[in-house]
Amino acid sequence: MSSLIALSFSGGKDSCLALYELQQQGWEIGCLFTTVWKENGKTIAHEDSLEALKEQAERLRLPIHFIYTSMEEYETDFIRTLSGLKDMYDLRAVAFGDWYLKGHIMWGVEQAEKVGLDALYPLHAPQSEMLEQLRRFVRLGFVAKVIKIDDNKLPADWVGRIIDEQFVADIQAYDVCPMGENGEYHTRVLDGPIFHK
Repeated sequence: MSSLIALSFSGGKDSCLALYELQQQGWEIGCLFTTVWKENGKTIAHEDSLEALKEQAERLRLPIHFIYTSMEEYETDFIRTLSGLKDMYDLRAVAFGDWYLKGHIMWGVEQAEKVGLDALYPLHAPQSEMLEQLRRFVRLGFVAKVIKIDDNKLPADWVGRIIDEQFVADIQAYDVCPMGENGEYHTRVLDGPIFHK
């Protein structure tokens, strides 16, 4: 049986940390894939540029595929593309970078089952561990920049901040998930142990 997997990849800290964990566990990554809004060509949730993700994928030495979709067609487009990737790469599983939100995790499991794949959640951990996970992300040598903020929850001028020890200290003053699991903030990873120079 194939051991190749596809990873849902936003270019942010969670998906990059998920890739790191999968590699540490000995999984072979067949490809990355990212969902993109048809109407503006930006990645879903992060609203990042495709050029940024292409550059990351090149430095990861992994192929990346884009799922162009809309709110109405999201699940249909997701399933169709994932099914195609399964055949293209002879995939065994699909991995996601979710931490603890049960609704997100169950959705991924259900979509994977529809195309005959296992769903992997290498970051799965309780909410109580999120501050320590953010510290670990920094200590592993990842460098990430905040590219989007929910300004109802965090200061708008945090856009552009680097995720470092000072960020870890500052975020504790707010009633948010330190890892931003509820969309409090989104990042783009600039460097780290998964990247080739």
